[in-house]
Amino acid sequence: MSLWRIVLRSLRQHAFSSTVTALSIAMAGGLLMSVWSVRVQTREAFSRINGGFDAVLGARSSKLQLVLNAVFHLEASPANLAWSDYEAIRDHPGVTRAVPIAMGDNYRGYRIVGTVPELFTEVEYAPGRRHALQGKGRWFKPGYKEAIVGSLAARRLQLRVGDHFHPYHGLDFNEAEEHEEDEYVVVGVLEPSNTPTDRVLWIPLEGVQHMTGHAPETASQVSAVLVQLRSPLVGRTLEMAYNKKDNRLTFAWPIGATMVELLDKVGWLQRVLELVAVLVALVAAASVMASLYNSMNERRRQIALLRALGARRTTVFMTVLLESTCIATLGMAAAYGCLAVIMAVVGSVMRRETGVELSILHWQPVLLWAPAGMILLGALAGVVPALKAYRTEVAPNLAP
Repeated sequence: MSLWRIVLRSLRQHAFSSTVTALSIAMAGGLLMSVWSVRVQTREAFSRINGGFDAVLGARSSKLQLVLNAVFHLEASPANLAWSDYEAIRDHPGVTRAVPIAMGDNYRGYRIVGTVPELFTEVEYAPGRRHALQGKGRWFKPGYKEAIVGSLAARRLQLRVGDHFHPYHGLDFNEAEEHEEDEYVVVGVLEPSNTPTDRVLWIPLEGVQHMTGHAPETASQVSAVLVQLRSPLVGRTLEMAYNKKDNRLTFAWPIGATMVELLDKVGWLQRVLELVAVLVALVAAASVMASLYNSMNERRRQIALLRALGARRTTVFMTVLLESTCIATLGMAAAYGCLAVIMAVVGSVMRRETGVELSILHWQPVLLWAPAGMILLGALAGVVPALKAYRTEVAPNLAP
């Protein structure tokens, strides 16, 4: 108890420097945990999200471009497919469902995608989960100028059931490109699904195909086809048929593996961020050591008094070591607050750009081993100033 009392008194006496040092530990620990957390959650989310489909059929391009365009709504469509191409994949005996989509317009920066109601009423975007509507909305009817709005898009655009809007040509918002003759009414708002669907305005397929200002040939074309397969063997067969023997179309299968390929390509960036986080943690530990070491000159007389009152050298050593451990522990307790702030900011950007939301409360081992490692590092940083305190002589430092 006496040892703890000495440590607490020392922390109060050097409150400012201890607080600043603890905050540096907090920021380092928060950065370290958030970098790992973002990496793990991003990989899990992007490899898991497929909209309930196994593959994407599109015009000749890379598999990655097709998946990003048709599933994540991030890339531009390479080209259109003829309606006969959609019918061919739809009628294939190994295909359980084929859903056409058409795109090329936006509303104030949020993509407008044409499709069929079955995408929402019959497809499970995740095992056991289908899209649902908020409140008293309903699904749009084929051929009608009606729209279903994703939850994120509805919130950002302040659209509600009964509101009307005019699409804008192209994927980038330009006020001069408004389709003045085409007006859509919102008939439903989707429940949040934490998928790219949340940031899209969905209209009937015919709405995009017959939009004023579009080329006449688009009336019989689609941008891509989302495909559900009966078995992986069918996927291999179709991949060989389209990608090896056909030079017009690309069959992106499987969707999850395609996204993992993207994450592997940018893996070096994640490793750089992890290295930066580790270096920041080392700098924070060094600040603990520097803070305590510099304070030893001011505390020589205090240490000499403790020795004169009967404290052993080991007691003095343990006092400084315990103090550095306490500073690191306080810093890591505050690191969870830094983690929450960083994850909230990163999650907001991720949600806005991809529709995928990162969770602050998502449990991962890093939330345990990072604090433990930082506290251990803080304790080790106290060894050098503790040795200096251990070697403090009594007589010279008690003299006036």
